Amino acid sequence: MSAGSIAKSALARKPMALTGTVRSPGDGSISHHALILGGLAAGRTRINGLLESNDVFDTARAMQALGATVRPDGDAWIIDGLGNGALLAPEKPLDFGNRGAGCLLVMGLVGTYDFATTFVGEISPGGCSVEWVLDALRQMGVQAIATGGGHLPVTLHGPKTTSPMTYRLETASADLKSAVLFAGLNAPGITTVIEPVPTADHAERLLQAFGANLTVEDGADRERIIRLEGQGRLIGQDIDIPGDPSLAAFPLVAALLVPGSDITILNVLINPSSTGLILTLQEMGAKIDVLNVRIQCGEDVADLRVRFSGLKGVTVPADRVPSMIDELPILAVAAAFAEGRTVMAGPEDLRIHDTDRLAQLAAGLKHNGVQCDAEQGTLVVCGRPGGKGLGNAVGAAVATHRDPRLAMSFLVMGLASEHPVAVDDTTMIATSFPGFIKLMVGLGAAIAQGS
Repeated sequence: MSAGSIAKSALARKPMALTGTVRSPGDGSISHHALILGGLAAGRTRINGLLESNDVFDTARAMQALGATVRPDGDAWIIDGLGNGALLAPEKPLDFGNRGAGCLLVMGLVGTYDFATTFVGEISPGGCSVEWVLDALRQMGVQAIATGGGHLPVTLHGPKTTSPMTYRLETASADLKSAVLFAGLNAPGITTVIEPVPTADHAERLLQAFGANLTVEDGADRERIIRLEGQGRLIGQDIDIPGDPSLAAFPLVAALLVPGSDITILNVLINPSSTGLILTLQEMGAKIDVLNVRIQCGEDVADLRVRFSGLKGVTVPADRVPSMIDELPILAVAAAFAEGRTVMAGPEDLRIHDTDRLAQLAAGLKHNGVQCDAEQGTLVVCGRPGGKGLGNAVGAAVATHRDPRLAMSFLVMGLASEHPVAVDDTTMIATSFPGFIKLMVGLGAAIAQGS
């Protein structure tokens, strides 16, 4: 929790049923990418459907500090960009608060410029590591000074001429891939990224939409090889951002778990690299109907009808986990109500990085009566169909560790458990999903916030 903020607890208990139709908030990753590329492109970019969360606003402020103009225009956002290679040195450190994704992307973007940029804040657990980005930038000639032992603050200063490179991702991280590609925009020649395990491809799609000369080809053993020609011209675009599937996951799983529920979630991104959770839930027996499939912002989008379902435990394929890192907490909650065991284990390097978050998730599950185990980065959950015995009869709150996805996941758990589930803080939820509690209550959820 940032200095001066006051924790606000919340408690969720069983409602009668969840019903109604809601619109998924705009995809957070696409929002970050669109703001950054709009600020870098020549001319004007208009964005509809931007996720108006605290972390996205941090990215908008960073692009303003680098010289772009960013302003709201009714329901849309307007960005007047500077042109590729024309960013300005910021007058003060770029502050990303307790948020991470946008910070890492902007590091990649500005790190190759021949001026100093300092990044401050406290990046939340999970996702891409600061050190991974710094290691990649150093290979391109960037001076990186990090005094926080892998955390912020960090100061970057690019060389007079950036060296393009071929970079092989040693871990499955879409944010790291994007950071390297953004760094390559300011480098002469071809920057190549090789990813052994495919991750979300929002960066590739949006770079092409803005006019970058970028190609993607398949290599051996599922490798993807991405080549970007640096110092090309980017042109402002009209962008209509689809709904974020990792945010739609919370009302979706709630409807699967609360008896009698039947909801529809509009405008959800179903890019194949972003649907690992939906596929896994369907394999568990979830009743999820994919309706009205269409193309929006160069992406596949659909409406989802979700009904209460009896779930069964599964083993999640390791190569699927990278596409659903943000959804693992809510998947674990779904698994807590499934018949049998659910096993979640990603590639080894991912397990090492996310061990703390998995341990925090496992602690919260055990706090609410779930039999589970998290060792060496593998999470095993033994479900209790119907939620019998789950929750916390004495009302003790789950420690959320300032992680909005843990907070939202355990509130969803309380909607289907025998006993209520309380969380110690909800103030950070606005970082990722502004209006979450209001949306859930509108569907019939019983969630009450403390004073």
